[in-house]
Amino acid sequence: MAEDLKKMYRTIMDDHFPPKMEISFVDENNRQTLFYEKVTWTIDDVQKGLRYGENPGQEAALYRMVNGNLVLGDTRTIQPGQYLASDIELLQSGKHPGKTNLTDADNSLNILRYFVDKPGAVIVKHNNPCGVALADSLVDAYLKANMADRVAAFGGCIALNRAVDRATAEAIVQQYAEVVVAPDFESGVMDVFAAKKNLRVVKISNIERLQSFVGQRCVEFKSLIDGGIVTQWSFVPASRSREDLKIAETDYKGQLYKINRAPTDREYEDMLFGWLVESGITSNSVIYVKDLVTVGIGTGEQDRVGVAEIARDKAYRKRADRYCFESLGIPYNELTDADKKAEFDERVAREKGGLSGAAMVSDAFFPFRDGVDVGIGEGIAAVIQPGGSGNDYQSIEACNEADVTMVYTGQRSFKH
Repeated sequence: MAEDLKKMYRTIMDDHFPPKMEISFVDENNRQTLFYEKVTWTIDDVQKGLRYGENPGQEAALYRMVNGNLVLGDTRTIQPGQYLASDIELLQSGKHPGKTNLTDADNSLNILRYFVDKPGAVIVKHNNPCGVALADSLVDAYLKANMADRVAAFGGCIALNRAVDRATAEAIVQQYAEVVVAPDFESGVMDVFAAKKNLRVVKISNIERLQSFVGQRCVEFKSLIDGGIVTQWSFVPASRSREDLKIAETDYKGQLYKINRAPTDREYEDMLFGWLVESGITSNSVIYVKDLVTVGIGTGEQDRVGVAEIARDKAYRKRADRYCFESLGIPYNELTDADKKAEFDERVAREKGGLSGAAMVSDAFFPFRDGVDVGIGEGIAAVIQPGGSGNDYQSIEACNEADVTMVYTGQRSFKH
C-alpha cells in the first residue's frame, strides 16, 4: 500500500485540458473575452504542464492570460503579459510542479508583494503562511521565518524578495523544501541548490514587477459542486500605512468608548506587517507578530476565540521546538529527557511563548471581548482588527484595562 502511494506521487499524469481557453462575460451591448493558453515545461525530455492537481489522480492544467481585458464597474483587471505565478521560470525542477506547488508559490507572492523596504521571507505550506519575517539581511529573514514554525516549514514553498545569496541558499538546503521563489540568484547559488535535485527553483522577474501588483485586482473563479461558478474581484487590503488606520472607538448606548493609548512606532510597524500577512491567510484567522516576525498563526477556524487560542498555543509549541532544536539539534517531540523538556517548558512559559509585547491581528471583528482577552492574557501590546461589532466597546474596555492599544482597519480580510 505504501509503495503504491509513493508510486502515485512519482507518476506524471496526462491531462485532457485543451491548449487554449476563452472566458467571456456578456451583456446585451458588450462582450468581454479573456484568452488563455496552457503553460507547459520540458523537463527530462517530457513536455508537460502541471504534474497533477491537489492529489495524485486529479488532472490539472495551468493557463496564462494572453489577450483580453475585463472592466467590471470601476475595476480594470490585470493586463495580459504581466506574468508572475502563471508563467514561472523554472531554473531547477527535478520533476514537473504540481498544483499545490503553484498555489503555494502564488500565495507567497500574494503576501511578499507588500514588503520591499527590507529583506523578507515568506514560507507557505498548504496555501497558508507558516512563517513570515523581515530583517536587515536575507539570511536572517529566512532563518527567522523558518524558526517561527520549523516543523510546518518542512516541505514548504520559500519566497524571498531579494536575490538569493550563498549564505541564504546554504541555510535553505539544511531543510527540506519543495519550492524556492526569488527575483534572482547570485553566482554559485544554483550549485548549492543542485544538491537538492527535486527542489523547484523559480525565478520571477525583478522585484519592481512584484510591487506593481500592489492594489491591482484580478477576477477569481470558484467552482461549485454542480459545476456552477462564483466569480469575484480579488481582495485588496486598503490599510497599507498608519494613516489608513483609526484608533479604536465606538458609541454604545450614548456613551463613547475610546482606546486610551496611541500605538508606538514599533507597534504600528508590527500591526501593519501583520495585517498584510493576514491577507494571505485562510479565514477564520488570528495571528500574533512581534518585531516583524510571525509568532503564532491560527487559520481556518469557525470561532474567533478558538482561533486566538490556537495561535497562542502554536506560539508556545513552536518556541519550545525552536529552543530544543537550537540547543540539542532534535525536535522537541523527540526529546525524551524529562528534565530538559521541563527546562524548555519553563523558559517558554516565562516568555509567554514570545507573545509579550506582540501585536494581535484578526481578519474580522471580535464579537465579544473573550477574543482579545486571550491575547491580553499573554501580554500583547497592540491589536489590529476591522472593527464594526456591536460589542466593540467590550474589546475597547478590555484593552484599556491592560494598557493595550487597538486600531481599526475598517475592512474585513476574509480568504476562503
